[in-house]
This record gives sequence, C-alpha cells and structure tokens, in this order.
Amino acid sequence: MMPQMGYDRAITVFSPDGRLFQVEYAREAVKRGTTAVGIKAKDGVVLLVDKRLTSRLLEGGSVEKIFQIDDHIGAATSGLVADARMLIDRGRVEAQINKIVYDEPIDVQTLAKKICDFKQAYTQFGGTRPFGTALLLAGVYNGNNYLLETDPSGALLEYKATAIGSGRSIVTEIFEEMYDDDILLEDALLLGLEALYKVTEGRIDITTVDAGLTESEKKGFRILSADELEPYLKKVQSRKEKAGEKAEAGAEAGAEAGAGGEREAKRGKRKA
Repeated sequence: MMPQMGYDRAITVFSPDGRLFQVEYAREAVKRGTTAVGIKAKDGVVLLVDKRLTSRLLEGGSVEKIFQIDDHIGAATSGLVADARMLIDRGRVEAQINKIVYDEPIDVQTLAKKICDFKQAYTQFGGTRPFGTALLLAGVYNGNNYLLETDPSGALLEYKATAIGSGRSIVTEIFEEMYDDDILLEDALLLGLEALYKVTEGRIDITTVDAGLTESEKKGFRILSADELEPYLKKVQSRKEKAGEKAEAGAEAGAEAGAGGEREAKRGKRKA
C-alpha cells in the first residue's frame, strides 16, 4: 500500500504500473452506489433503479435517479447523484445543440461519446477530480435500440443487459442465466425487477423503485408512473412468495422423510 500513497494525490500522476488511482477511487464510489439495471429488448430498452431509502421519513419522490435527456433518450445513474445531475445537464445541452444545428434528434451513440469525452477531460487536468458516477443510457434512434454504459474514466461500452452499482455482480449472474435476445419489453421489465428483488433481498416496494423505458414503436423515452409500475412489481413479489412457499414445503417434506428413515433404521436395529 505504501508505494501507492505518492501517486494518488493528483489526478495527473500515473503510478509505476500505469494506474490512475483517483479514477479507481471514483469507480469505487460507483460500486458503493445503489443498483441500476438496464435491459435491451426487441421492442425497446428498460431502465430500473433501486433508490435505497435510508429513512421512513424520506419522501421517495425526492430521490431522482432516472432522468430524461431528450425525447428519445433516458439515463439511470449510480454513485454520486450530484455529479450525475451535472452530466445529465451536459447531455441535455448537447442534445439541444444538435437539434438546433442539424434539425434532427441526436444519435444515442453520439451523445454517449460526448458525455464520455466530457468525463475523460476531468481525468487529465490538475485541479479537478473525476466524476464519481456511472450512467446507463437508453435510447432509440433510426429504429435501433441502444443500451450504453459510461465509466468514470470516460470509457464507453454497449450492452444487451447490464447493471451498475453495488449489486452489479449479482444482477450480471442473473442476466447471464436468464437473458434472451428475443425478450420483449414487458418480460425485460419483469426480469429487471426480479434482479432488484434478489439484490435487495426482497426489500423493494413501489416507493423504492423507479423505472423508465424507450419504446421502438413510439420512438421515445418515458419514466413510468407508480400506477404503471405497481402491477409488474406485485407480479414479481407474488412469484417470489410462491417460490419461497414451495421451497419451504420441499424442505419440510425432506425433513419428514429423513425423520421417517431414521425411525425405520432404529426399528431395524431393535429387531436385529
């Protein structure tokens, strides 16, 4: 650890093994953030976030982690929300500049690259720090659906399904097992809710989850209202409760069978 100490005090200093520790610390801030999930379907893209309300006195509506950038693009964030708001505002400005200059909506990939370029600039100059947030961008453009992730370093990756935040590894395992290229939007929404259910160990309700989606047919992005999201959430909760009941019944049956076997064994010993 000691050699590191001289190389993490300025963003412009590389360590001998080629690492920028301030960027790595920014990634750590994202890992400690709440889980955000993105799933690309045949007919759109779904974004979901766990808002992780820390007090029952907190108004859930005041915690904003899904944003609309343009009519056809939305974003979910994990990490420092204040940093994310600055990036969202930057993205909105870029989208409006493109609209004014070219008289057409901005390409999703172009917007993502512009945001990443902005983030990368904050890793290259002294007196600044990296953005401690990652974004999942969802959009539809020219009939194609896009799901992209921006990293604190300014790196950009496109995914079929992914997650950012503290539950990333758990969600990734679920998606690798259950994701299908032909999945439809409603099924993608249910899959995302199931992933968040597992990450939070069942502690989710309509006040702690936000969702947004792009629809290929309507060529737009919108944030779902609580009334729209609630039926899907109840369906997932019902599924998990039934699965839990079956698991308990199976465990009880196994315990009874085991006890019966022990009784038979004891009787056999007595006869012998």
